[in-house]
Amino acid sequence: MEQLKKSRAFYCLECGKCTAVCPISTFNKGYSPRRMLAEGIFYGGRDLLSDRLLWSCLTCQLCSQRCPVDVKYSEYMRDVRAEAYKEGRWGNPSHGGALLHIMEMAASPGLKQNRTGWITEDLRIKQKGEFLYFVGCLPYFQDFFAKDFTFEPVSIARDAVRVLNRIGIEPVVLENERCCGHDLYWLGQLEKFDELGRLNMKDIEESGAKTVITACPECALSLKKLYPERLGKAGYEVLHISEIFARSIDKLKFKELNMEVTFQDPCRLGRYLGVYDQPRQVLSSIPGVKLHEMRRNRRGSICCGTTNWMNCDASSGQIQRSRLKEAKETGAKTLVTACPKCQIHFRCAACGEQEEKSDLLVSDFVNIVASALEG
Repeated sequence: MEQLKKSRAFYCLECGKCTAVCPISTFNKGYSPRRMLAEGIFYGGRDLLSDRLLWSCLTCQLCSQRCPVDVKYSEYMRDVRAEAYKEGRWGNPSHGGALLHIMEMAASPGLKQNRTGWITEDLRIKQKGEFLYFVGCLPYFQDFFAKDFTFEPVSIARDAVRVLNRIGIEPVVLENERCCGHDLYWLGQLEKFDELGRLNMKDIEESGAKTVITACPECALSLKKLYPERLGKAGYEVLHISEIFARSIDKLKFKELNMEVTFQDPCRLGRYLGVYDQPRQVLSSIPGVKLHEMRRNRRGSICCGTTNWMNCDASSGQIQRSRLKEAKETGAKTLVTACPKCQIHFRCAACGEQEEKSDLLVSDFVNIVASALEG
């Protein structure tokens, strides 16, 4: 009952606007946010706990944005999932659940990791200082996805530090940084999320950092909003890397790249944190880069099709291929993302069956900026 109040589910008008815009409902007619809400409001939600579709919600917030009474559907889904998890019920994790298990293991206080093996000699970092670069799961993604997708996730981390050095920042990189816990939060494992949050906040505060920078929108959301909501206010500012690049644009000297690109707004960066202009401002500052907008952009952008490494199914693939088609229709040759997971999901969709393959290139925002640096 308390969860229904907090998410404003009781205010649901059953207008169906949520279902009309839901990316999952577009391709899976059996899934309906309106029905999910009705199950909880009118029937107590018991059947939801065993419904496999409970784990399909992308928590992309597109439905809440269209809701006329501000029902917080993503939070409602999180709380129902938490109840299901308590009863030992679970969805269908992708990659055998390995990535979720890594998050759970990262919450162990005694864990010691080798988190900085990706740092090359040309990168300047510190042990303590005003700025901290929060790397996120890129080192784990390197082991999982680099071989299959000809994609170097840690190149995002290297290029992030490279560009920060160019604007005069030598960031702290934590030797034992933990997963931010974003996925566990939305899957209802709130105790594990809190454990990860406490460990990360302690290490960040001990580093002396006043500004935390991350290239992952999910980390940015967790550190900036979710940790303070659950664990208390932190003594540092949190920025997505596109924000610090935009603030420091006068310090960056670019060469011409001659690229036609379109930009995928990550749900966490856009609808959750309201960062839309900064990545576009930086990309448009690079000589020779022509930015095309997709039909559905900014607040109306469509999710990359799967989240939390859960229930990645045929609907996910259809969403991703539809989005790649929309990107290509702009005339762009490269789809730029500012979220490592978006890139992984789009690359996965683009290398499917022959009729599903796409010749659209996919690249990260940070890699594009670093490749444009003069000298």
